Amino acid sequence: MADTGAVKSEDTPFEGGPLDGRVLPVLLGITGHPPKTYRVPVPDPHGGPPTVLVYHRVPRNPGRMGLSQRWKYEYDPEGRQTRRLNWPWSRPDTTPQGKPHDTNE
Repeated sequence: MADTGAVKSEDTPFEGGPLDGRVLPVLLGITGHPPKTYRVPVPDPHGGPPTVLVYHRVPRNPGRMGLSQRWKYEYDPEGRQTRRLNWPWSRPDTTPQGKPHDTNE
């Protein structure tokens, strides 16, 4: 593997999907954790758009007091998006428009 200098990486196992059983070096963020979602583009052999495999980060083994020091990635076959940012001023998608006590009579 090439020398990455000051960039830190961690050998992270993958479970499920095409990468099942592989351990790949994943770059760590400024907090020392790998990204929550890992997307792997796989080129189409016939020249079409690439298929994207989606893996989500989960704790490998809970440590003391339920804290995890190590991570692994689990395959998500549906490739669903991670939750969006939840800002205090954001409305949930299911809230009807208008005021809570507004009756349209």
